[in-house]
Amino acid sequence: MANALKEKYVNEVQPALIEKFNFTSPMQAPKIDKIVLNMGVGDAVSNSKNLDEAVEELKLIAGQQPVITKAKKSIAGFRLREGMSIGTKVTLRGARMYEFLDKLINISLPRVRDFRGVSSKAFDGRGNYTLGIREQLIFPEIDFDQVNRVRGLDIVVVTTAQNDEEGRELLTLLGMPFAK
Repeated sequence: MANALKEKYVNEVQPALIEKFNFTSPMQAPKIDKIVLNMGVGDAVSNSKNLDEAVEELKLIAGQQPVITKAKKSIAGFRLREGMSIGTKVTLRGARMYEFLDKLINISLPRVRDFRGVSSKAFDGRGNYTLGIREQLIFPEIDFDQVNRVRGLDIVVVTTAQNDEEGRELLTLLGMPFAK
């Protein structure tokens, strides 16, 4: 079963990008490379159970097992030692990536309170888009009753676009609801 968003990219988005930016080859058209979900769990320093819960939640959201990230260096002010587990992340590619993006655009983002669109300024200069989610409860897989702590997460959409304009156009054509 091919994903609807992937089909939309191949049939509508890619030709539109080729036409708009005057690409000579379909391979020049930007596409989504990967999506990285990152959940920093700062309170894992004092209570490692929080990290386990974050891993389980991210596993439900992404549909695959996340990896635990460790501190690169010690910071005394945060009571942090090098090598301590302080977060979790997962990288989505291929079919899971398109599935997640489709779910994010059509189901999860509209569930955000007072949602008026995502910022169009969160591009990094190379066509990649970063989105911060304040609470994981907007995802339909997360059961409200099972959650004991509201956590946010970062979503990075990595594209093959050369600049922000191409990346913004790609995501707009895929249906990302940018604020006007």
